[in-house]
Amino acid sequence: MVTIGVCVRNCSSTLGRAIESIMAQDYPHELMEVIFVDDGSEDETLSIIKEYASKMDMEVKIFHHEWRGLGFTRNVVVKNASGKYIIWLDGDMALPKDFVRKQLEFIELDPKIGVVGGKPALHLKGNLVTVLENIVPVAYRIKYGKQAKNLPGTGGSIFRVEAIRHVGGFDEDIKGSGEDIDVIYRIKTAGWLVYRDYAVFYEGYEDTWKKLWNKYFWHGYGGHYFFHKNRSVAKIYGMVPPISFFVGLFFSSAAYKITRKKVFFLLPFHYVFKRTAWCLGFIKAHFDNYGH
Repeated sequence: MVTIGVCVRNCSSTLGRAIESIMAQDYPHELMEVIFVDDGSEDETLSIIKEYASKMDMEVKIFHHEWRGLGFTRNVVVKNASGKYIIWLDGDMALPKDFVRKQLEFIELDPKIGVVGGKPALHLKGNLVTVLENIVPVAYRIKYGKQAKNLPGTGGSIFRVEAIRHVGGFDEDIKGSGEDIDVIYRIKTAGWLVYRDYAVFYEGYEDTWKKLWNKYFWHGYGGHYFFHKNRSVAKIYGMVPPISFFVGLFFSSAAYKITRKKVFFLLPFHYVFKRTAWCLGFIKAHFDNYGH
């Protein structure tokens, strides 16, 4: 019935928690399969997958290749999925035990639903970097509610396999990140319904400024491909550091109302930091592709 797609690279420190959350699901395990795809890890990720696979009471498939990027790696899951649906789980995430059941109950309500995004749980533990990054999607939901227009990503989302295959799968030419937003945009454009923020999941967040910088540099690199492919819909003005300061200010008030913690008034500076990384990644992709 459902395939859990786990696409990972160098996730040895967090992968065990992710897999254990799959094993703890209250949905019948005989109706589940897990497809692991290791995208050229250089740590113990593949060994951990194999160790856990021997303990799992559901169908398990393992694929491993040299680094090819997320588009290619996700398509390995799509091509080999036996399930009617795919739930995507990143290596630093974890799922509550009722997550699979809840997502399936919702997407089964209407055969026109192509994607249902999950929603990150509010998590106020950790250092400043982790806490600031976690509050952003929560504040976004509070501000916009059902009017939220941003597309969900893959992590914590359930996809109808028919919908993914209808649009030709993930774009393997997108380097960096952005392959998820691209495929969901194409699924929505093709007439499928897309919902967001249904079942809660636990998302991992970067715990150092360096990791946060690298993450958004990578997002900006992939954003270049998505922007040039979808110029009519891709908006990048919000990524410009001066404007992002006001975006952060906008969300800081919502974050404070939720938590009553003054630390979230640092969000404007947090936004400027990560959007600067995003812009530099975008510029780097431009020079790598056009050389000027």
